[in-house]
Amino acid sequence: MSSDTTFKRYVEVGRVVLVNDGPCAGKLATIVEIIDHNRALIDGPSTGVPRQSFTYRRLVLTPYVLKKLPRAAGTSTVKKVFDASEVVAKWEQSAWAQKRKSTEQRRNLTDFDRFNVMLLKKQRRRLVQAAAAKAKKSA
Repeated sequence: MSSDTTFKRYVEVGRVVLVNDGPCAGKLATIVEIIDHNRALIDGPSTGVPRQSFTYRRLVLTPYVLKKLPRAAGTSTVKKVFDASEVVAKWEQSAWAQKRKSTEQRRNLTDFDRFNVMLLKKQRRRLVQAAAAKAKKSA
């Protein structure tokens, strides 16, 4: 195994996580304290995630870490450090968040919207085929 494929996302205080389950699913939070090998105390005052104990199985580690966050920091401190690091803006720019957003949009399409998407795909396919045929003919 080469060094460029080593594991880099560790469970640590200050690690920004994506909540995968429960009423806060899809929201970002921060690990404030590690309880044991199964659970961590998370808090997301800027994103609407209340301070609570959460199992690692229901969290996804993101590449973002709040380096200046002390262990067991209070909610106000977490909010201050989280907002100062602009994690939400970085998250919105990431390909991961973009893909989640497009998947959610597709999931919420109506029947008529799906029909319109089908028509647009057919139209694009015809244009691509015509361009390919033209390029083949001229070559």
